[in-house]
Amino acid sequence: MAKIVGRKKGSDKVSVTNAEIQKEEVKLPDFNIDQVNALIENRRSIFPKDYSGEIIPKAKIETLLKNAHWAPNHGKTEPWFFKVFAGDGLKKLAEAQSRIYKELSGDAFEEKKFNKLANRPLQASHVIAICMKRGSNPKIPELEEIEAVAAAVQNLWLSATSMGLAGYWSSGGVTYKDEMRDWLGLGAEDKCLGFFYLGMPANGWVKPHRQSGWETKVEWVEG
Repeated sequence: MAKIVGRKKGSDKVSVTNAEIQKEEVKLPDFNIDQVNALIENRRSIFPKDYSGEIIPKAKIETLLKNAHWAPNHGKTEPWFFKVFAGDGLKKLAEAQSRIYKELSGDAFEEKKFNKLANRPLQASHVIAICMKRGSNPKIPELEEIEAVAAAVQNLWLSATSMGLAGYWSSGGVTYKDEMRDWLGLGAEDKCLGFFYLGMPANGWVKPHRQSGWETKVEWVEG
């Protein structure tokens, strides 16, 4: 249990301590909930074919990754890992995923899918491989590590939306194949959970919509 050890006169900040750590409580700023609501509601999937071709400054990509790092996770294992492809790196990704698809597809090979995998990364400014690196705590279930990575992606996506950047989480093709995991340099217990495409929207924003109201997805238990 934390113990209060000091308070500055006239300040809302309280210094606390326990047997091992010392930290300072921080007063939250006054967030504008209407703006937060609008940000969440306007997050959309915008596909690479609808990107303008403009290159996003690296500093903005770094901000997205920094915000992703603040995702919640059980056990503080921080299992998210992002591999960012840009410039000629996009060509390497395009070649790898199309090649892996061709090698694994056998008689099910489709030229259309091959071309899609070979061309889609080249339509983006950046592509971020979304990876789960298994934490060292065996008590944390794998599913919870995956959930933490998904939370990190949501942080990233909302941040991109706030900057007017188009984003799309792709999980098709060869995403979950061992060959893709190995190509990304991940360990045997790690996973690739998809690729996040980023670009500047060429045709404005997509109108928000849902198939049904939020009330239909909620059940209240109050007694």
